[in-house]
Amino acid sequence: MKLDSSIAAVVTGGASGLGEGTARAIAATGAKVALFDMNAEKGEAIAKELGGVFCQVDVTDDEQVAAAFAKARAAHGQERLTVNCAGIASAVKTVSRKRDTGEIRAHDMATFERTIRINLFGTFRVLSQSAAGMVTLDPMEDGERGLVVNTASVAAQDGQIGQAAYAASKGGVYSMTLPIARDLAQEGVRVNTILPGIMWTPMMAGMDQKVQDSLAAAIPFPSRLGRPADYASLVLELARNVYINGECIRLDGAIRLAPR
Repeated sequence: MKLDSSIAAVVTGGASGLGEGTARAIAATGAKVALFDMNAEKGEAIAKELGGVFCQVDVTDDEQVAAAFAKARAAHGQERLTVNCAGIASAVKTVSRKRDTGEIRAHDMATFERTIRINLFGTFRVLSQSAAGMVTLDPMEDGERGLVVNTASVAAQDGQIGQAAYAASKGGVYSMTLPIARDLAQEGVRVNTILPGIMWTPMMAGMDQKVQDSLAAAIPFPSRLGRPADYASLVLELARNVYINGECIRLDGAIRLAPR
């Protein structure tokens, strides 16, 4: 897929972090970008800067996602590229003790379910609604009609202590990649997933610099935090290379997460 002014793209989580970096990289190719996010103030500002469109949307809601796609398509036409970056992180042990009383507590199920609803269900909801539009398009070179890129995490393969919910949600994204790619193969729609490692995000920016430096030192090479530009570069290559399909790619500087 050659990204240019004839291509419309959608990026969820596009108002910050990996999503923002990806939206900027796609816009730089000349493609038209729609940003899906909850943060209207920042999303509107970035969309205006990029000449794109902002859609305020909760990816856990069918009607909001459908309305966002309708708005984006009215502005730019049917998207051929969708990048799922919307997600949350959670850190709760399966069983924990209160420090002051020693009270034993089971994992809060509301937190577990919310993490799954956003990271896994939200990704699939956006993917399926986008693919339903992509299959109506005329095929391009090699018969391709569109591409969806999902975001999992290295935690899908080596989740740490306290990451049961997060790892489960990202593991679901990881494991559904191949069957969905097979589902859509005859329609000419590709599906790939990126598994980022320790990335610099707004959440990371709030951490003490010593913590950031310690995390960076644990990465074999390059010994730095991953950047939104690193993620965005891989998205662009996945778009360019039509032969990459049904693949899950770690983007992590060769790190393997320790238990904690």
